[in-house]
Amino acid sequence: MDEVCEGKDFSFPKQEEKVLEFWSKVKAFETQLELTKDKPEYIFYDGPPFATGLPHYGHILAGTIKDIVTRYQSMTGHHVTRRFGWDCHGLPVENEIDKKLGIKKREDVIKMGIDKYNEECRSIVTRYVSEWEKVITRTGRWIDFKNDYKTMDRNFMESVWWVFAQLFEKGLVYKGFKVMPYSTGCKTPLSNFEAGQNYQDVPDPEIMMTFPVIGDPHNASFVAWTTTPWTLPSNLALCVNANFTYVKVRNKYSGKIYIIAESRLSALPKDKPKEAVVNGSVGAPKKANVKSKESSGGKTENVLDSFEVLEKFPGSSLVGKKYEPLFGYFIELSDTAFRVVSDNYVTDDSGTGIVHCAPAFGEDDFRVCIENHILNKDNLTVAVDDDGCFTEKITDFSGCYIKDADKDIIEAVKAKGRLVKQGNLGLFVKVELLKEKLLENNKQTYWVPDFVKDKRFHNWLENARDWAISRSRFWGTPLPLWISEDEKEIIVIDSVAKLEKLSGVKVFDLHRHNIDHITIQSESGRVLRRVDDVFDCWFESGSMPYAYIHYPFENIELFEKNFPGHFVAEGLDQTRGWFYTLMVLATALFGKPAFRNLICNGLVLAEDGKKMSKSLKNYPPPMEVVDDYGADALRLYLINSPVVRAEPLRFKKEGVYGVVRDVFLPWYNAYRFLVQNAKRLEVEGLAPFIPIDHATLQKSSNVLDQWINSATQSLIHFVKQEMNAYRLYTVVPYLLKFLDNLTNIYVRFNRKRLKGRTGEEDCRTALSTLYNVLLLSCKVMAPFTPFFTEVLFQNMRKACNGLEESIHYCSFPEEEGERDERIEQSVSRMMTIIDLARNIRERNNKPLKTPLRWEVLVAETGCDLIYMNLFVLQYVLEELNIRSLVPCNDTLKYASLRAEPDFSILGKRLGKSMGIVAKEVKAMSQESILSFESAGEVVIANHCLKLTDIKILRDFKRPDGMTEEEIDAAGDTDVLVILDLHPDESLLEAGAAREIVNRIQKLRKKIALEPTDMVEVYFESLDGDKNLSQRVLHSQASYIRDAIGSQLLSHSLMPAHAVVLGEERFHGISGMSFGIILARPTVMFNSKAILPLFQGNKKYAHNLETYLLSRDNSNLKSEFQNGNGKIIVDSIEEQPSVSLVLGEHVFLTVGDCYVAGKAN
Repeated sequence: MDEVCEGKDFSFPKQEEKVLEFWSKVKAFETQLELTKDKPEYIFYDGPPFATGLPHYGHILAGTIKDIVTRYQSMTGHHVTRRFGWDCHGLPVENEIDKKLGIKKREDVIKMGIDKYNEECRSIVTRYVSEWEKVITRTGRWIDFKNDYKTMDRNFMESVWWVFAQLFEKGLVYKGFKVMPYSTGCKTPLSNFEAGQNYQDVPDPEIMMTFPVIGDPHNASFVAWTTTPWTLPSNLALCVNANFTYVKVRNKYSGKIYIIAESRLSALPKDKPKEAVVNGSVGAPKKANVKSKESSGGKTENVLDSFEVLEKFPGSSLVGKKYEPLFGYFIELSDTAFRVVSDNYVTDDSGTGIVHCAPAFGEDDFRVCIENHILNKDNLTVAVDDDGCFTEKITDFSGCYIKDADKDIIEAVKAKGRLVKQGNLGLFVKVELLKEKLLENNKQTYWVPDFVKDKRFHNWLENARDWAISRSRFWGTPLPLWISEDEKEIIVIDSVAKLEKLSGVKVFDLHRHNIDHITIQSESGRVLRRVDDVFDCWFESGSMPYAYIHYPFENIELFEKNFPGHFVAEGLDQTRGWFYTLMVLATALFGKPAFRNLICNGLVLAEDGKKMSKSLKNYPPPMEVVDDYGADALRLYLINSPVVRAEPLRFKKEGVYGVVRDVFLPWYNAYRFLVQNAKRLEVEGLAPFIPIDHATLQKSSNVLDQWINSATQSLIHFVKQEMNAYRLYTVVPYLLKFLDNLTNIYVRFNRKRLKGRTGEEDCRTALSTLYNVLLLSCKVMAPFTPFFTEVLFQNMRKACNGLEESIHYCSFPEEEGERDERIEQSVSRMMTIIDLARNIRERNNKPLKTPLRWEVLVAETGCDLIYMNLFVLQYVLEELNIRSLVPCNDTLKYASLRAEPDFSILGKRLGKSMGIVAKEVKAMSQESILSFESAGEVVIANHCLKLTDIKILRDFKRPDGMTEEEIDAAGDTDVLVILDLHPDESLLEAGAAREIVNRIQKLRKKIALEPTDMVEVYFESLDGDKNLSQRVLHSQASYIRDAIGSQLLSHSLMPAHAVVLGEERFHGISGMSFGIILARPTVMFNSKAILPLFQGNKKYAHNLETYLLSRDNSNLKSEFQNGNGKIIVDSIEEQPSVSLVLGEHVFLTVGDCYVAGKAN
């Protein structure tokens, strides 16, 4: 393994960019797919976003969830195709183009040409694709952008046609209208689940109707327009704009004569000639030989092709003309009503330039009718009661709620022969008919969190309404319905091939401007033309499971073997959007749900709890956070938050930094500690580090090896269990706790072993254990933190042959060996004891450097303290700086017991009995509590309570004659820790030694020494009376040597040629003042032994010493090790060669020389 830098110098973002380069170089994602191609398929549906905007935290969150799950599934033996998708059609795209081109109304599109408009839409759909790819790739998500799917692709659209044809064939499609939310800007109805997304509710549908002019020589009719048919029974006047020019026109085909504003002439429906040359016939397709109603360019024919202008006149000339009312409910007002008035509120941006006035239902209507004396304020017509229902006066619709009457009123107008045009008579899917099956299918799916499925989604399905799937727009998948003028013949096209066969026209693109001109001639001779509407874009995204693989035209086996899909994940808002449309279409087509498993995330909000807003700039840009802290940190921050449980998250950039500080740096330091100490073996001239095999490590006698091996197996077991249940929010906290245990327990308590202080064999066992645990935990974490685990893996694989090229080619670890829950509980209890004891020290101002004499552990009845004591006693003593530890199973010696019911567990179970039970539990005697602990259960008020139902609290009972300053305790439900706080002179020297060691370690850090850097440490007493320091150094020599890894040398032993690296003086430390000097290891000589080698020639001896002092100490050490403690020096000119023996002629450190001198 290569050396690694300090944590403070490790740049997570830069390392991630290097990993991206590596993945690109080795084609990591493609390779992973190739390696798993023969594995069982795991089908993941990626909901298509609009590419007209940039990705935000919501996209990154959903993408991270998807990436974690699909990476995990790949590692557990599945082939997971991941293709990015784009939602290309619909209002968001058209809105952008309308703004860009200044389009205000539908007619503007017709004028410019549908072909030009649609190509403008197509041009912006992929505008941000490169930015999306950059952000998604940078955040670590593996997904195929090259082989993506787009809802505007011909293959996708063809499958959407097939889906519709299936619904039509099953009788699940009908033509009708209902009140729908309405986008006033785009003049189009919205689906039930689009409502509320910044669109205004406007009544629907719109209709045009005629009002025959009384006494007109041509029998002409005024054409008025309304979007509120329910107001027509109350019509009393028609209003024109006196300044507009109006025209009287004759329809060339029907002969009907209309009066309408000249500027609104294009709003009239265009009748077609009865005979038409068509592109083909149903029976025998043939090529078109004459242009049809629209050219392939999508240009609508001139309105004058259908109408002949008979007269033009100003609006003012129409004022006063009488007309025939639609209904006779207010015929008594005929003297003043049912005539034309004028007002400037009439506009020509919509409608016909003639407004129908119902004074009871509109402010302008009321004003105009009053001003023109149609009626006065005293005889206002009342057609609707306080409940919104028609009064008895409106005989045909009496008692009917006004909006429910829309349909019947339109039918009545139609029956009178006065309906000119009916807008938004669209197509609907009979969702209400499928309701029971939808609810049943919902039960077959698995959601995280489940309350979204059981409440929010269930309620939405239970109240499901029929779904309006058609839109009177341009940029979308056209409805594949070809219909005759009399609506007697309908052909549903379910494939491009069928359209080509029936029309004789080659089809390359399915958008309106490329197919609207295509006609079909039926066997009866009728000409069938396509209806104008396009699909609701939610119908397209709901068809995604079939359309993205072009089913049923391709991939039949792939689809049919793996439907429903295994997994989807999106935000909470999609319960009424994509999740809903997926479920509806799959249920309608196959009687199944579309997916098996679903993760629903909440909303990512700004730090202030408001919606993230570009204009408010109330959130940091995602890439800024990634550039500062790395994508892995952002991923973990998002996943380890309430947002994965469908709750909102207030995004804080500091939270991402917290992940780096609390997770990645400790993890990195554990890894770095492994690398440093593995390299140290080589520095010391020992064999390079090669990890011991896992089976051998399982047999280690060291308790912490056994514990961390068992904890790693528990980690693997837990993560598998939770990931298989899609509970990402439980996985991350467990992973973080594991890493905390690895760094703060295993590495911390094993520093001596890992540094080689307990012998080479034990060192290699500890290093191999740490290596194995880090390797396994990296594999477990790989789906969550793909970059950092790759960085570690790439270096660690250098120490072990046969590992994969990338961590993401590895299989998810299998459980090996049995988990030892007893030893895991034992170490957990050890940490509890240590924490409780630290609390006591802190409370009594006794720092850890101050040794204490003893600690007593009072355990819960049945708690095996003896077992724990045998294995972890030494760790507790060292960590807490205590001389002895005494287990005590006599609970009542130091504690009194109290019982408390666990209300969180018992409350729901016991209900009204809770009060009685709680009272009796609290009244339990000491003896009954002990009996309960021993038996494991107790019956109270006819309820059997277990150990998990009652909390046993141990209150410290201070022994007689002892004060708070002398003894103190802390405890939890399992154990009570008691510390002796007596000052003891015999412990002061141990405390002083700890202070000295602490200052040495701080000085090492101050001068930036690596843990593997060998130095010699010199101590200089600055006190007049040196007795205390000498006693400390003498009595604590063993402890100090173990702690600093070398002898603590007297300042007087430091040779003149020593290279000082750092020094510092300290005063008033445990009653001492002293100086510490850190110097490089320096060669020392036994001159008495060297002189005889040169027959007493002092010059030769001096030259040898000078030569050896010029050599690098570590290289010299290696030469002696290679020569079994001997070297031959023959490179000094004009001087005989000599053989030197380490420890006889030469010493590599002052400490070695000092020890040898003491021994002699």
